[in-house]
Amino acid sequence: MDTQLLVICLLTAAINLIGTLAYAARIAGVRTRRIAMSFALFNILVLVSRTSNGFLGPFLAKRIETRLHHGGGEALLGDFRMVLLSAAIAVAVGIVLVPSGQRLFARAIGHFQRDRSTARMILRSATPSGLRTIRDSVALPAAGQLGALAKPRGVGWGVLLANVLAQALITVGVLASLYAGYLNPEFRVTASQLSAVVNGFATILLFALIDPQLSVMTDDVVDGRVPEAMFRRTIVWISLSRLAGTLLAQVLLLPAAAGVAWVANYV
Repeated sequence: MDTQLLVICLLTAAINLIGTLAYAARIAGVRTRRIAMSFALFNILVLVSRTSNGFLGPFLAKRIETRLHHGGGEALLGDFRMVLLSAAIAVAVGIVLVPSGQRLFARAIGHFQRDRSTARMILRSATPSGLRTIRDSVALPAAGQLGALAKPRGVGWGVLLANVLAQALITVGVLASLYAGYLNPEFRVTASQLSAVVNGFATILLFALIDPQLSVMTDDVVDGRVPEAMFRRTIVWISLSRLAGTLLAQVLLLPAAAGVAWVANYV
């Protein structure tokens, strides 16, 4: 692995880790009853995660251009699969860190509620007391949570499958479009621009089907109609479906790239 690929993999991992930990903000909101603040924090993290995929484009595009001009394009598929693997590993790590994330976000919500300053809250995290807070927030998932997954999920299989598909498309969208440019170099600019269509469809799917379900369930928890334990299970299931989506992206990479390369001829 060269330095450029390492940077791409680390950036991909950071993006997916942030996106997975964003779900912990929902749990923190339920625990603190600061729903509006937790939604703001959730939306910030999700916005960073869902839009930062676009920043990968220039790095990956430069890699493809280099391969086209100097050869060695047969290694691109392996490079892209390594990037997808880094995304899956980051999501898995994020799931394990959700308990830590919810404790940390609960503290962050409390600090912001008191100081009313995002900059001050961020600066406080770098102080000795802030670092102690981060250290004290570290917690692994409880052993009983795995067995609890057999209990009612709070969301249907249709929602979970939709999340799998949406996460797979978002994960593979930029990579498939750029690899399509390698498969069809004559229209590689057109192919790269088609990633916006793929990601746009996936984002609409997330905002139209997944996010409203979590929002309604959050209100039900606050009203006492749904227990917090079920809400936490729902977050775990949503997180696991995200992991399944990143793994499915490995399967979709070649078919999606071939499809985008074909569409680029007729746009």
